[in-house]
Amino acid sequence: MDIAARRKAAEPLHWNLATAIRALSMDAVEAANSGHPGAPMGLADVATVLFRNHLKFDASAPNWFDRDRFVLSAGHGSMLIYSLLHLTGYEQMTLDQIRNFRQLGAITAGHPEYGHVEGVETTTGPLGQGIATSVGMAIAEEAMRAEFGPELCDHRTWVIAGDGCLMEGISHEAIGLAGRQNLGRLIVIWDDNDITIDGRVSLSDKTDQKARFAAAGWRVLNCDGHDAADIDRALTEAKQDDGRPVLIAAKTIIGFGAPNKSDSAGAHGSPLGKDEIAAVRAALGWDHAPFVIPDDVLGEWRKIGKRGGDARKAWAARVDALPGDQRDEFARRINGETSPHLAPTIHALKQQTLEAKPKVATRKASENVLEVLNPEMPENFGGSADLTGSNNTRTADLGIFGPDNRKGRYLHYGIREHGMAAAMNGIWLHGGFRPYGGTFMAFTDYARGAMRLSALMGLPVVYVMTHDSIGLGEDGPTHQPVEHLAISRATPNTLVLRPCDQIETAEAWEIALSQASTPSVLALSRQNLPLLREDAGSENLSARGAYILREASDDPQVILMATGSEVEIAVAARDTLESEGIPTRVVSVPSMELFRAQDREYRKEILPKGPVRIAIEAAVRQPWDWLLLGERGREKKSGFVGMTGFGASAPAPELYKEFGITAHAVVEHARALL
Repeated sequence: MDIAARRKAAEPLHWNLATAIRALSMDAVEAANSGHPGAPMGLADVATVLFRNHLKFDASAPNWFDRDRFVLSAGHGSMLIYSLLHLTGYEQMTLDQIRNFRQLGAITAGHPEYGHVEGVETTTGPLGQGIATSVGMAIAEEAMRAEFGPELCDHRTWVIAGDGCLMEGISHEAIGLAGRQNLGRLIVIWDDNDITIDGRVSLSDKTDQKARFAAAGWRVLNCDGHDAADIDRALTEAKQDDGRPVLIAAKTIIGFGAPNKSDSAGAHGSPLGKDEIAAVRAALGWDHAPFVIPDDVLGEWRKIGKRGGDARKAWAARVDALPGDQRDEFARRINGETSPHLAPTIHALKQQTLEAKPKVATRKASENVLEVLNPEMPENFGGSADLTGSNNTRTADLGIFGPDNRKGRYLHYGIREHGMAAAMNGIWLHGGFRPYGGTFMAFTDYARGAMRLSALMGLPVVYVMTHDSIGLGEDGPTHQPVEHLAISRATPNTLVLRPCDQIETAEAWEIALSQASTPSVLALSRQNLPLLREDAGSENLSARGAYILREASDDPQVILMATGSEVEIAVAARDTLESEGIPTRVVSVPSMELFRAQDREYRKEILPKGPVRIAIEAAVRQPWDWLLLGERGREKKSGFVGMTGFGASAPAPELYKEFGITAHAVVEHARALL
């Protein structure tokens, strides 16, 4: 059916509502001379029906907890969501913001960014991240509904995903996890337009996506993505929850309305051009100037934006009717506020640890911390990528989250590191829980895309990364991380915490679970480590980033800096140097990021000018230079004892000797520098 025939067959109001989206989208891309007009134009009918008839939201209250979540996984089509936010009356999304699409300082970034504008539920753009993040949102919705009841949590997660999202490997992880978990409130609308940047999808793929989703346990529906009645039928059917997530294959035409560029890569990622835009206006019967929406059309859209107002007010009344303590706890949970039980629980554990003096791997120390924290913090939601027994992330009280136990707080993610990281982002974004998940440190490579988005969005999820060095031993260089600490430390807005014993591990957890807008990477050992801390006061010394663990007998001639499993090497080297009359200070550096955030006077107190500086870490040197060379790069007497290449397969003690990460090597290095 050609455009003229579709226009004639369409309900006039629907046609005008959808055309408003198409016009704003192509006008904004043209004004920016940059962007993707094709997807918004192709999806305008689907989005209009979704927002007009099905999505539960109130534009005047963008953060209403019980709203439906809408995720535009195909983030390159950002003008679709920006147009919808403006048309439905979100206060922040003014027409000026639309006019300034992709410009410096505007909230209308090239790809939707969480935190920049209300109504954008998650940052998308890296394809596949949106659909994978939405799985976490749907998990959190199920868990919150089970805990607090449908009176407080009863909504759906809607996703629009494109061909590119479904090609990305993370989509396989996400749809498998969603199918296994029977996330019946998750509805994905596939923008089936058969076009990528290079051309037809068939250039690179022949996957039967509908069969693929069905094989993963999804219910699969179809609709004509330009027939409002057929779209409405499919969305209505999708809401009839039978326990399976739903894929709606919406057959669309990219760049719908563009006579010469629709259904081609020419409509995908560049402006249509003035002549083609004029032709679109003629074809769609839209004779208004750029960025002009007639009052009657805008008025209808604003009514749509108010459609959920009564439902929101009824929900607020139910919340207000709760007993005071329940209401306060619900508010604390959905606002992501730190538990009042965190600090006292950690302090008590530190005291117990000082008395018991356990020699345990920091992964086991982490489990010991979680054993006392999880019963006191119902917001903690744990998991592992099929390494539960190795990551030590499951505690006895959690229960397994699944279709038969929505109150469980531990999720078996399977061998899906990337999907796990994205789902944790979604769990936090939904609200109500603080997610943490484990895998081996080397496999941060597999999770990197979603970990980067944790940092970009400012989500305080916790990555429990065990087996953090050559100390894991016989598994060899494939599993031994040497560059991963550097990569994690190089990522903006990321805390890397590498504790040396159980007290530092407890402090690391306190730090991580106190964050409001920064993810944490806990780098934990496989091998047992002695208790090195000799005090357990109320102050969290690890929160300083670096502190004096062992003081020199006199003004220090040598300062040894180390993290994690290498701190015991630094302490042993200090003992030798002190016995030789060389005053030596040991500085534990559990977090470079936190140390860098301290005031200059504190940093100078810990690392004064003059003494020899040696850093010890079973990883590459790269992150250490600012500490070794001084803040102005003038310290000449410095050295590094660590890794310069990949590891090997052998017992851990042999590997430390083989690669020269020993107390003897540190002592020799110090002597040479002196």
